[in-house]
Amino acid sequence: MSRHVLIIDDEASIRSSLEGALKDEGYRVRSAASGRDGIDLLRAESVDVVVLDIWMPDLDGLETLKQIKAEFPDQPVIMMSGHGTIDTAVRATKLGAFDFLEKPPSLERMLVLLQNAASVRDLARENQALRKQINRSRTLMGRSAPLLQIQALIRQVAPTTGSVLITGENGTGKELVAHSIHALSSRYTRTFVEVNCAAIPEELIESELFGHEKGAFTGATQLRRGKFDLAHEGTLFLDEIGDMSMKTQAKILRILQEQKFERVGGTQTISVDVRIVAATNKDLRAEIARGNFREDLFYRLNVIPFHVPPLRDRQDDIPLLAEHFLKEFSVTHGKRLRSLSEEAKELLKSYSWPGNVRELKNLIERMMILTLEVEEGLPITANHLFSHLESDALSAQISNRSEGSQASPSTHSSPGSARNLRDARSEFERDFILKTLKENDWNVSKAATILGIERSHLHKKMKSYGIESDPKD
Repeated sequence: MSRHVLIIDDEASIRSSLEGALKDEGYRVRSAASGRDGIDLLRAESVDVVVLDIWMPDLDGLETLKQIKAEFPDQPVIMMSGHGTIDTAVRATKLGAFDFLEKPPSLERMLVLLQNAASVRDLARENQALRKQINRSRTLMGRSAPLLQIQALIRQVAPTTGSVLITGENGTGKELVAHSIHALSSRYTRTFVEVNCAAIPEELIESELFGHEKGAFTGATQLRRGKFDLAHEGTLFLDEIGDMSMKTQAKILRILQEQKFERVGGTQTISVDVRIVAATNKDLRAEIARGNFREDLFYRLNVIPFHVPPLRDRQDDIPLLAEHFLKEFSVTHGKRLRSLSEEAKELLKSYSWPGNVRELKNLIERMMILTLEVEEGLPITANHLFSHLESDALSAQISNRSEGSQASPSTHSSPGSARNLRDARSEFERDFILKTLKENDWNVSKAATILGIERSHLHKKMKSYGIESDPKD
């Protein structure tokens, strides 16, 4: 990819000579006659390096540099002056200039500085991309067969340029799959731009995606680059694409076909090189049948299909994810790190997780914030988790689980007869206490330790549930 240089200088002869020399060296070059015009161009286009004259009328170079750094802090700027002094060079450096050139500039020195400045820009982008990759990869984890298949497909697909369509329920991790594809692609040093199509009002989505020209509509006080423009040479993630209007779908289709678009209110055609990764929780084939989604756009997007299975179909991943979130939130909320008991893991695996990974993450955070500290050295038990699983689905699951219980009869309701969540919780707790007592030969002290409660507290619960100290006595 050729480097893109912006020259900002009020002298037409300097702009012309530099533009010609740099184009001969393979650079893409734009020029501006004033600081304000240069800043407008930066807002409109992605530039690798800016070459900026210091002495200009209206808005001088130092003030222009200050504004560029305020709006584009990672943008490398090489300052240039025919009346350079050490004091001026120091001031420019303090304002964030990459280096300083005297006029007339030596082409050889200019080329070296451009290469070095562009390399620094690439390094900054790469570091940013690697940080995102590390953060995202920590939560895209699991060892279940479905997840291993997804990870293998990501490694296979990422180096290509094909469009990707990710489907799956809310909270399954579709966004993480998109980030992983970008992180392992050749575009990883470029921008990953996200758009939630469901969160943007229909009347604003075209401006959001394609940008707008100054004066295009009421409130458009300056030119604005759209998401496609910002994602040039990178990846554009269109989340919830099934909620996009038919009008916008038609424009997206055109961009996929031609890699060109116009801003709202503009006439200039802008070419882009963008990889599209789209995601939805809807059945797009059903939406096509209802007339809500374009069939031609579906086939353009669905070059490489991904389906992220719900968490209930990845039971082996649940304990691993729960332990990961425990570590994360123990740091976030300053809690002591605790492991999960086997009973707690089994309880988590038995739940259907209608909210998928997002619901599991929320549960662990809620438990870490609201649950009292577990006694030193003891794991988190099913009892600690159970009070935070507020769900009718859980009530039904616990009732079904109780039907198979071997607990002895008592004055309590019969197994599986729970009428509400409170009854279901009581049945589960009673059966769980009985099971723990039996496994420990009715040693109350040992059972209390395993359950993570005080011995006196266990005695009270046994009494309330009509459980004798040892039915054999």
